[in-house]
Amino acid sequence: MDLTQFVQIRRDLHQIPEPGFKEYKTQQYILDYLRQLPGEHLEAKTWRTGVLVKIKGKQPRQTIGYRADMDGLPIQEQTTYSFKSKHPGYMHACGHDVHMAIALGLVTHFARQPVDDNVLVIFQPAEEGPGGAQPMLESQEFQSWKPDLMLALHIAPDYPVGTIATKEGILFANTSELFIDFTGRGGHAAYPHLANDMVVAASHFVTQLQSVVSRNIDPLDSAVITIGKITGGEKQNIIAETARVEGTIRTLSMQSMNKVKGRIEALLKGIEAGFECSTALDYGANYCQVYNDPALTRQFMNWVNTQQHVRLIECQEAMTGEDFGYFLQAIPGFMFWLGVDSPYGLHHARLEPKEEAIGVAIKLLIDYITWKSGQDEAAIEQ
Repeated sequence: MDLTQFVQIRRDLHQIPEPGFKEYKTQQYILDYLRQLPGEHLEAKTWRTGVLVKIKGKQPRQTIGYRADMDGLPIQEQTTYSFKSKHPGYMHACGHDVHMAIALGLVTHFARQPVDDNVLVIFQPAEEGPGGAQPMLESQEFQSWKPDLMLALHIAPDYPVGTIATKEGILFANTSELFIDFTGRGGHAAYPHLANDMVVAASHFVTQLQSVVSRNIDPLDSAVITIGKITGGEKQNIIAETARVEGTIRTLSMQSMNKVKGRIEALLKGIEAGFECSTALDYGANYCQVYNDPALTRQFMNWVNTQQHVRLIECQEAMTGEDFGYFLQAIPGFMFWLGVDSPYGLHHARLEPKEEAIGVAIKLLIDYITWKSGQDEAAIEQ
């Protein structure tokens, strides 16, 4: 199989980034590609804008699942590519184009050379929000083909090509979006006593937030609260009637997530009393932690160490959010980082992952799934 064709596939997909649950062109591209493959062992079905592809095994004892995410991000691309996004204001800035190209490489190989076990390749929409993993997991389409083992990868700009990085247990954090609207009374800048200034109220709240992690979270645990956007007011001489803050919460335990949310709610009650205003709180999309099954992950890591074309790193957990964690709550499995060596990080407008990593990942996953399918019953149960 010519692995270079999947570089072109990645470039095709890179040009059509779409928001979550609106990946219509992306879904059609995948379905059109699948029609070119031998259909003897292959069966496909859709769920919303996602696609599930099952390759029937020769003597199946289990189903091995592999998931790739599909959606893009609302970012204006600033790369040097000749194949930039054709959708203004949207970009594959998190590597989902690479993830899908790798997944199509797996489908292509196993459609032509099936292994003993079934292989299920999942193209999941809306990873960036509002979250496609949990509803897909619960869908009839997925449950009818539910795998016994789930795998996924994520590109890692800070690792060189040829590097695989993972760990047992928690890999990615629990995450929650944070949206808060403040409503008071607007007025003329010359008469502040007749108004309730929501820029001041929101500013006080953001300042108070800085004490939550430092004074309410166990120092041996980890949590992050980031306010990435604050808006309020219309003109320099008008006291703002409304303001809005938008941010994210990330923790390595659900206990800390609940603690952070409790403190935020308590602080807002104080703001309402102190500034005689009202607030509206929305936690948006919430993702659970990505928790790698210890036995399966250790077995995978030991196997990777026997492969000549890659190098394994046992990494630390990250505050990254990923809804693949919902699959791992229900199905044993793991996720790993794939080195793509870019000076710009995930969600950056200039992210340019090295495309050699696509072939590295396809070969690694073909070899691992083939090896895993050939294990005896005792090894499968580990």
